[in-house]
Amino acid sequence: MKFNIFGSILLVCSLVFISCSDGDDTYSEYGRLRVQLTDAPFPHDLVAEANVTIFKIDARHKGDIEMDDAEVEGESMTEEVESEPFVVLMEEEVPVNLLDLTNGVTKTLVDSDVPVGAYDLVRVYVKAINVVMKDGNTFNLDVPSGAQSGIKIFIEPELTVSGGLTADLLLDFDVSKSFVAKSEGFNFKPVIKASNLSTAGTLMGIIKTTVEEVTSGVEGAQIAVFKDGELQTTTFSDGEGGYMIMGLEAGSYMIEIEKDGYIRQSVESVEINPANKTVQDFELILQE
Repeated sequence: MKFNIFGSILLVCSLVFISCSDGDDTYSEYGRLRVQLTDAPFPHDLVAEANVTIFKIDARHKGDIEMDDAEVEGESMTEEVESEPFVVLMEEEVPVNLLDLTNGVTKTLVDSDVPVGAYDLVRVYVKAINVVMKDGNTFNLDVPSGAQSGIKIFIEPELTVSGGLTADLLLDFDVSKSFVAKSEGFNFKPVIKASNLSTAGTLMGIIKTTVEEVTSGVEGAQIAVFKDGELQTTTFSDGEGGYMIMGLEAGSYMIEIEKDGYIRQSVESVEINPANKTVQDFELILQE
């Protein structure tokens, strides 16, 4: 009788262990990768649209391959990039007006299962680049290698995809640096930053002012973000005075707010924490 009771307990414990193991994805060969696109705002009053069509994204699956510092530059780096395995994340035409993607607005380009491991580089393939002016004129732009070999964007720190979990990558397409105005039209020189959202944070808040005891949001205020004295990025407040900057590396920043007709404001030691949102509001004062 004692043997039967002991055997039954052992059998129940075994079944519990098996059921827990079946539901645990920690050791799965695949995890989920989500890639989102956003835009560092383009302060150009004459431009209505800045359009690109993304038709393919792939990522380098780093595996166990180590790179020497000497291989980071020049032809050796190109050979290294081409020799390591790439995983195709997306292969369909997605037209995007980058001016729609500001103040925390993003567009999901990838949401799929990928092999677990480290990813340190993505390539974005683009075509059909054009700028549409508010007067209706359209400038079609050439794509320097972006359609053939893709725009190479390094992920620092590298993104790790774990079994059964989701990793998030943000691609910040800096329109102001990518669409360079010239005497007649624009040149396209793509500048894209990749941010690992598990190690990066978000800065957000509201810019407001009070006139005759009435408080309202301030539209069009420039928010400049500095780290160690160097400008990192800028954005502009929306119609309600709100702003949001995603993909900031963890650390301490100085924030400066400026708008014509108002006294410039700044605040130091604003802490950005990994995978968290930091709220920093401002109240602007009218210049006399």
